[in-house]
Amino acid sequence: MKRSHTMATLAAIIGVVATPIAAQSQPVPAQPAQPPMTALVGGSVVDVDSGASIRDAVVLVQGERIVKVGPAASIEVPAAAKVVRMDGKWLVPGLMNMHVHFGLKLPGAEGAELINEKDGEQSLRMAANARRTLLAGVTTVRLTAEDRGLDFMLKRAIGKGQAIGPRIETAGELIVPTGGHGSLEADGPAELSKAARTQIKGGASWIKIAISGGISDTHGDISAAPMTDSELSTIIEVAHRNGVKVTAHNGSSEAALQALKFGVDCFEHGYHLNDQVLTEMKKQGTWLVPTIVVSQPGAYEFYRKIGSPEWYLERVASTGKDHWAVLQKAIRMGVNVALGTDQFPFEPNGGTTATVAEAELYQKAGMTHLQALQAATIKPAAMLGIDKTVGRIAVGQYADIVAVAADPTKDISALRTLDFVMKGGVIYRNDTAPETIVQ
Repeated sequence: MKRSHTMATLAAIIGVVATPIAAQSQPVPAQPAQPPMTALVGGSVVDVDSGASIRDAVVLVQGERIVKVGPAASIEVPAAAKVVRMDGKWLVPGLMNMHVHFGLKLPGAEGAELINEKDGEQSLRMAANARRTLLAGVTTVRLTAEDRGLDFMLKRAIGKGQAIGPRIETAGELIVPTGGHGSLEADGPAELSKAARTQIKGGASWIKIAISGGISDTHGDISAAPMTDSELSTIIEVAHRNGVKVTAHNGSSEAALQALKFGVDCFEHGYHLNDQVLTEMKKQGTWLVPTIVVSQPGAYEFYRKIGSPEWYLERVASTGKDHWAVLQKAIRMGVNVALGTDQFPFEPNGGTTATVAEAELYQKAGMTHLQALQAATIKPAAMLGIDKTVGRIAVGQYADIVAVAADPTKDISALRTLDFVMKGGVIYRNDTAPETIVQ
């Protein structure tokens, strides 16, 4: 009995002692590899809040995020970092465009060819437009009406690295009353509620409604207000209860005042808004996405290219003067303005891209050069509620950075010289050093 007890005790002791020894003999799990580091060196970093610049700066990027920003004298570049020279360049946050349709179809010869476009074809066209948008320096977009959930699919594909394009916020399909300016028709509070909830279920981070007619309509009045109070109040309430903001295609003062009464967050275009509307927008903090390029002379090159019919061009011309006057008043009164084009962000317009032309028009309408740059960067980020992660070149933000040849806070047209694009730490364009581009 004594021997048996002794052996049991010994076995227990050996077991206790042997366990940690055995554990020590197991291979140590490999530490996860650190994300690659890139150092943008020698450029001037623009602070889009103040307009100040850090000369001879270093921006350290690790993985997708910015980890250090400052003068070269105060930042040591790690030996393992990939160094990209930015001498003579001004670095600004990636541009943002808040009114985009990657599947755009307008009246005219080109639009007619796309009428019977299949979903697969449209998806590929949208992906191509997303890629061209990113290469034009637009790193974040808000899609403001696409078909049949193709925008949600594209957003997921870009997020998974299956397609190249900007960050996407999207409103899904445009919800309208029957006969309105869009394809997803719904009438009455119940139908409109379901339409909004369906888009949110699909992935919409905004809801877009059309509360007046549009330039491209063959029917309906731009200055009309076809939705009832119960319809409009319900769809805005449903969206807000789901944590989603509402934007309204609108050119009508009557419809604008009605929507403001129920707390709409944003207006697109605002072709014919009066002083009363603009005053209320300023009071409530309502956003205006002007898309001024679509009604001004620079867009006619695009309209000729797509074969726009004469009635459409006449409608553009008749809208343009009011549209310009509204933008000037909105700027003068301090209404929140975020840049959007309603043309492809990369589309030629006035000798540059539509995105840059839109910013230039803001300056011509009364903004300072810095304010026009803010309308293309931190203002849209604030409107989307993502300004903690994009819109600035600052520690902790995504490394969405573009470079130009001069200081855009002194001359917004410096954006015409854009030749470098980084999104999430990946260089997609560098005209002066193409070998730095990640294929």
